[in-house]
Amino acid sequence: MEDINKIAVICGGSSPEREVSINSGNGVKDALLQLGFKSDLIDYSDIQDFNDLYDYELVFIALHGFEGENGELQARLDKMNIIFTGSKSSACSNTWNKNLCKTILNENSINTPNSILLNNLKNCSNNPFDCFEKKFGYKPNLFMKPCEDGSSIDIFKISNDEDYKKAKLNCLNLEREFIFEESIEGREFTVTIIGNKCYPVIEIKTQNDFYDYDAKYISDDTILDQAKLSDNELNIINDIALRAFHALKCSGWARVDIIQDKNGNFNVIEINTVPGMTSHSCVPKSASFMGLSYQDVIKEILINV
Repeated sequence: MEDINKIAVICGGSSPEREVSINSGNGVKDALLQLGFKSDLIDYSDIQDFNDLYDYELVFIALHGFEGENGELQARLDKMNIIFTGSKSSACSNTWNKNLCKTILNENSINTPNSILLNNLKNCSNNPFDCFEKKFGYKPNLFMKPCEDGSSIDIFKISNDEDYKKAKLNCLNLEREFIFEESIEGREFTVTIIGNKCYPVIEIKTQNDFYDYDAKYISDDTILDQAKLSDNELNIINDIALRAFHALKCSGWARVDIIQDKNGNFNVIEINTVPGMTSHSCVPKSASFMGLSYQDVIKEILINV
């Protein structure tokens, strides 16, 4: 880190997560300036020549959505020999695709809710409840999730065929792959990992049906508390988070979302390789329970590049 003086913070872009990404980017840039670095905020949509990034010693990726999380940006920066924060391209592509992510988790004996994959719901005649029952032998409530998207955009909880019809009417884009994942009732947690270290586990409490876009970024009713778990449970959830982090070949930093079912079992929902860094995001909140400031978190991320 001694050789790093000037850092580009890439954010924005054209995904539905643009506004959140800009908020994250502004927070990161301000922290970098306070830490004594020179820093510029760069909107991904404004980049015309990637060679301009050679003016910086490091790129801090705060770009949410497909442009920052599907691995293509990381592959490009790697090819240019530009140092950047977070996971490499392969890990990003592994985690960005929910179906691939769950496949890798299952291959590594890491619990994740059962799911099926359906393509192009606009023209698909298959009923997700029937398909799920055919594969697993039971018919639970389901989450309908785009295979590739973030911030809980276009995610719907469905309990019957009528819910499914409404979800399709309200969905922004049906012409892509969707997973239909078993809805597990229980406590929601998220584990921040920086380097190879788990930060205090956060329990997410929301008045919404689930931790959706509104609960994450709009609602004032969402509570992020330090999780009240037994020492044994903390050891288990941290172990699962780290195993998922390594199974997906993540590096640098990430956030692992986990749900505990009514039997006490922990299930990995997803891994986020470019977590939000707004002032009220889970990562800085988790660090605050260790007495760390937002600037401290940014410093730790840089140390673990």
